[in-house]
Amino acid sequence: MKIKQISNHIWSLKTWMIIPFHVWIVVDKEGVTLVDTGVPWMAKSILQLIDKLQVGPLQRILLTHGHSDHIGSLKKILLAKPVPVFVHSKEIPFVEGDKPYPQKRKAVAQVTNGFLRPLPEDTSGELSPFGELTPYYTPGHSPGHVVYYHKQDDVLLAGDLFNSKNGKILKARFTPDPKEALHSSEIIKQINPTRMEVCHGDSVFKPADQWSELVKQYHLSE
Repeated sequence: MKIKQISNHIWSLKTWMIIPFHVWIVVDKEGVTLVDTGVPWMAKSILQLIDKLQVGPLQRILLTHGHSDHIGSLKKILLAKPVPVFVHSKEIPFVEGDKPYPQKRKAVAQVTNGFLRPLPEDTSGELSPFGELTPYYTPGHSPGHVVYYHKQDDVLLAGDLFNSKNGKILKARFTPDPKEALHSSEIIKQINPTRMEVCHGDSVFKPADQWSELVKQYHLSE
């Protein structure tokens, strides 16, 4: 496992299995928010890092989406630290096994029904922030995919909205609706973060500057 502090309030923890896998620990005055839980063998390292930082208890877990490589350590972490787990409401039926993910034949229950909490929304239907972390709905890779933007640190935690390599944005692998994913990708133009982190890849600086090159990868008109 590789641990790296990527901004004032955010740490990443990375492992490899042919490709890299990242999760993120975000610190605020209340304690710790974990964004995604990675693959099963990451649980011990995640818990050790939270304890090592000594910045307060784990308060919650936020999921970008419910694919197995993003919730693989969830059960083990919750056995040690039972906290609420949030995901977009449109993702819940797929994670709970009521519906198969797009392009999948069978529905698979990753958690029991009623276990996950939907990300809260304000009166206008916008997703509500958790401290400095604001979720944005970005479907395409999965029906309820979201990204999380840390305003103070100007960092976007993009999950599987993109992949990256050597600082270059790549369209995400295994995305059933690339047209919708490309539309969701416009979030980088809307927010224009200084830094972006993805699950499968490395850091991307000023990702909005790569927009035109990203569009070409989809072979779709802008």
